Amino acid sequence: MPTAPLEFHVFLPQMRMTMPQLVERATAAEAAGFDGIAGMDHLAPPMAEQQPMFEAMVTNTWLAAHTERLTISTLVLCDAFRHPAVLAREAVTLDHASGGRFELGLGWGSVAHELETFGVGSTEASARVARMKESLEVIEALWSGETVDYAGEFLTLRGARQMPTPLERIPIVIGGTGRRTLELVAAHADWWNLHMGVLDDLDRLDELRARAGRARASLQLNLAYVHDGADRDEVGEQARRRFGPNVVVGTAPELVDHLGHLAERGIERLYAWFCDFAAPETLLAFGQHVIPAFKAA
Repeated sequence: MPTAPLEFHVFLPQMRMTMPQLVERATAAEAAGFDGIAGMDHLAPPMAEQQPMFEAMVTNTWLAAHTERLTISTLVLCDAFRHPAVLAREAVTLDHASGGRFELGLGWGSVAHELETFGVGSTEASARVARMKESLEVIEALWSGETVDYAGEFLTLRGARQMPTPLERIPIVIGGTGRRTLELVAAHADWWNLHMGVLDDLDRLDELRARAGRARASLQLNLAYVHDGADRDEVGEQARRRFGPNVVVGTAPELVDHLGHLAERGIERLYAWFCDFAAPETLLAFGQHVIPAFKAA
C-alpha cells in the first residue's frame, strides 16, 4: 500500500474528439475521483498537423462549465500565442467562473517550427524563455490589482491596471529542466512539471528539485491500463504503436506499485495520458482500483 499521497489529473489533448466527447471524459474523470484535467496548446497538433483540434482556453472554459470539482488547466499554454495582459485577464475570468478551479500552466514553446509556420514569436529558445520571464512578471503584477509600469525587452506597460483580482492565488504550473526554465520555476511556480523521460535517471531528480524552489513536483506519464480479462501484451503493443516505447503498461495492482514508488520519490501529482484516449470505462476503473490507494495515504 502506498505511503505517500498523489493527485491524479487526466492529460487530455483536445484533438481528434468532438466537444461532447471531451465533456464525456471530463465528467467521467470527475465521477471517478480524479483531481483535474488538462489539455495542450498548439496552433497545429504536433506530428498530426492535419487532425482537428480545439483552442485551449475556450476548451478550458467549456469543461469548467460542465464540471463542478475538477481543476482545469493546460499543460502548457504557449507564452508566444498570447499577450500576457490578455492571458492575465483570461485567467482571472476563468478563475471566477470556475469558483477558483483554474490553474495557469505556461511554457515558452516546445515546437519551434510551429512558431515559424504561423509567424508567432521567435524560433530562438533564448528569446522565448526571456519573453516568458517578462510575461510571468507582468501577469503576477496585473493580478495584484495595482497600477503597473513595466519596461522590458519584449513588453511595455504604462499605467496598466486590471480588475477584478483572482479569488485567491491562481496556481502557476511550469514544466522543464533547463537552467533558465528552472529559474522561472523557482521564482514563480506552484507546480513544477516533468516529462516521463526523467524516470531514466531518478537520481537526477533530486538534483533538479533543489533548483526548483518551493514548487511541488508533478509528472506527465503515458499509461496503458490493463482491464480485468484483457490481453496484457495486446494492450501494451497497441499503446506502443500510438505513443512509442515510453509507456507504463499495467494492471491496477501493478500501477499502484509503480506509482507508489514515484510518490515516495516526491512526485505529488500525476498527469495521466491514457493510451486509449481516456475512454470513460478506463477512467472509472482507474478511479475504482488505483486512485483510492493513494487517497487513503
